[in-house]
Amino acid sequence: MAGMTLIDYLNTHFLTREQLLARCGIDEGRLSELQARGMMPRPSYRLRVELSCDSFFGPHGERHAIDWYPQGASAWAGLLAALDDPRQAYGIFASRYRRRLARLGDDGLPAAGDALSGDAHIASEWRHFLDGTYGLCTRAGLPEEIAAKEAAIVLIRDLTESGPQQGLSEEQRRRLAAAVDLLDRVSAPFAPHEVARSSRRRYVDEVRAAWPR
Repeated sequence: MAGMTLIDYLNTHFLTREQLLARCGIDEGRLSELQARGMMPRPSYRLRVELSCDSFFGPHGERHAIDWYPQGASAWAGLLAALDDPRQAYGIFASRYRRRLARLGDDGLPAAGDALSGDAHIASEWRHFLDGTYGLCTRAGLPEEIAAKEAAIVLIRDLTESGPQQGLSEEQRRRLAAAVDLLDRVSAPFAPHEVARSSRRRYVDEVRAAWPR
């Protein structure tokens, strides 16, 4: 992402509110209603833009707020068309989240059991989802990626908690590499000003440097 500006990053990886509305076939009022009812995530980024212009007619200034949503927001908005209750939306989120954890377990990536699949944890994840947080740190901002991200980080922390000097077995190294690869696939690249403090830097870049294959 060398040389990429924030606006380049957002244009590449996110949808403006107008683009989201066009893809979903809904209007701004309906989007605001779904957000107010706790069914649709809020934007992951909001740019406040000040424009200054000079021309023959003299100076001119404008201010604009531009909202940006993850690519998966259009798919989520689409399924809400058939729902009329926030509890239904939460139920779909929780079901998809738990199914992804179960598939990860079947694939040999333990998902920390009740720590991630329990009601309290998923309710907390739902709140972060609605706040737009996971649209910022996962590629599409959908429940499956959120579950995979959390499961991968739990396993990475567990295997690396003693530092690079820890003697991992071959099987543990394999599981660590699989968890890092999973996190790499589902994590957003992050905006240029966020990369240094991101979970990607800590759990993908730094772990790969400390535990080379």
